[in-house]
Amino acid sequence: MTDNVLNVVLGLVASAISAGLGWLAQAVRRRRKIERVREFFGLPAGSECLIVVPRSVGTGSHATTVTRRDAYALMWLAGLVEECGARPELVAHDAAHRGLGAKTELCLGGPVSNERMAAHLAWGLPGVLITSGPGPGSNVLVVGGREFTVESDRTHVLLARIATPDGGRPVFLISGQTGTANQAGVRYLVAHHRRLAREHGRNGTFALLLRVVNPEAYGPDMVEPVADVTAEALRRPAAPATAGTGAG
Repeated sequence: MTDNVLNVVLGLVASAISAGLGWLAQAVRRRRKIERVREFFGLPAGSECLIVVPRSVGTGSHATTVTRRDAYALMWLAGLVEECGARPELVAHDAAHRGLGAKTELCLGGPVSNERMAAHLAWGLPGVLITSGPGPGSNVLVVGGREFTVESDRTHVLLARIATPDGGRPVFLISGQTGTANQAGVRYLVAHHRRLAREHGRNGTFALLLRVVNPEAYGPDMVEPVADVTAEALRRPAAPATAGTGAG
């Protein structure tokens, strides 16, 4: 073998080794990236995840009816779960009679349309009060003494992650004032979960208030953070004072 041929062979070998090492490094980075996402959502490969489905609130709505916007949001959540290599299980809000921590739970909708959401808020975020219904002025989100109502140019959604006892799988809450707000909250979670993990930790509890800007014109696409309301949401309201009995 001449020196020229040997040099060509060595060059090809070096290129192959370099390409292989580059591919391996990229594979390791991708693996670490997806593992961080799985840790944040509590979704190891092959695990199962509950997606709790709300019902449509409105006159004449059947108990199992889901709005079009909520259906879109559920599709996004199912796609997120499958991206982590886990299996989504859709369950109606009034049929999810099980404890916390065994499976990651993604709970969608307000407490009126989702009984499971009402239970989670009372247990994990007692400082949040959400009322919702079909009538005007009936959708109000109260946290930290501030009221957020639905306006013609804005609506709001609470996005929260609650750590469960003993290091169990987390619960995610997406509770919007409207179906559009629910969809916007889901899309925000899907788009920004890596940043949320960096800012709030991959195992912690947080509650964020988001604003959906001009949903009539932009739908669920224009979303902006309003505030981190974790401290206020975790603070249990003071019990009302009881009147003392006078001495007889």
